[in-house]
Amino acid sequence: MDLLRSPLHDRHLELGAKLAEFGGWSMPLEYGSVVAEHTAVRERVGLFDVSHLGKALVRGAGAADFVNATLTNDLGRIVPGKAQYTLCCDEDGGTVDDLIAYLRSDFEVFLIPNAANTAEVVRRLAEAAPEGIEVTNLHRDYAILAVQGPASDDVLDALGVPVEHGYMSFADGVVQSGGTSADVTVCRTGYTGEKGYELVVPSQHAVAVWDAVMAAGEAHGITACGLGARDTLRTEMGYPLHGHELSAEISPVMARAAWAVGWDKPTFWGKEALERQRQEKVVPLLRGLVAQGRGIPRPGMTVRAFADGEPGEVVGELTSGTFSPSRKQGVGLALLDRSVTDGDVVAVEVRNRLELFDVVKPPFVQSSTS
Repeated sequence: MDLLRSPLHDRHLELGAKLAEFGGWSMPLEYGSVVAEHTAVRERVGLFDVSHLGKALVRGAGAADFVNATLTNDLGRIVPGKAQYTLCCDEDGGTVDDLIAYLRSDFEVFLIPNAANTAEVVRRLAEAAPEGIEVTNLHRDYAILAVQGPASDDVLDALGVPVEHGYMSFADGVVQSGGTSADVTVCRTGYTGEKGYELVVPSQHAVAVWDAVMAAGEAHGITACGLGARDTLRTEMGYPLHGHELSAEISPVMARAAWAVGWDKPTFWGKEALERQRQEKVVPLLRGLVAQGRGIPRPGMTVRAFADGEPGEVVGELTSGTFSPSRKQGVGLALLDRSVTDGDVVAVEVRNRLELFDVVKPPFVQSSTS
């Protein structure tokens, strides 16, 4: 099957990007150096194309109430103009997807699922929607650009779009570029742990907005960043990635994302199963690992207990792992038996040798989203 392409595909080729498959899309992995791109975001500002992410619209009388009765988080906690992290679960509590819900009004909710799961999320919502509520897949209609880093305000202010609105809130604006007036939704969200914004823009205007952001950011050392740096940045923050920390087999309770569940709501998909997991406290939990030595953890590596100088029984498995450019050491996320707690030491099988890791609570670096 041919991979889908971002409307910015030609710009990525011009910048010499190394492309890779992400959720059925051909997207930039890196433009030269993951570490350099990672550092640009932590210290200055980076621009990501994340147009592979899904887009869907739930619209009609009672749309917000309908979404609230299906997805885990409680839309009643926010007001129009705010966004919310939430999850779509199956009846067994497994995670179909994690996504961002933009609450525009009681009549309209805009959703951003993950690329590979968009069709399934839309299918489930559409099949469950009552008469009068329409669920539309807009995956190809919009592009998403992420402007992330300490200088993100300066870059977007130079474009004349709204900045400085609160974390997880959004505002509409217009980008003027090369004779094009592009409507954009500017949301204070991101996946890096740095202050930043995500711009939702009609696909036909994506190139004009990309060019405008790059031009406005030149004075601030803006760097085009690929999804390789996005992964190291999110891992340093302990943010989950569907297919790694969340899946049909890994529930929000296991991923320690219970904060994104509206437990007091009367209903949502998977409620009974998740309540049971929460009460029985038998499922494994996601924890952070930091290397004591030079070992670099990778997904799928086995984790063993470690006591009295000797490795013991298998207690879990790495879900994500990488070299942290910020800490200059290996960090990872692992699904571990409840016998393991923060402060313990475990042994990880790294390339046929055992490396010791401290069990910690993420994030591995300080968040700077505010």
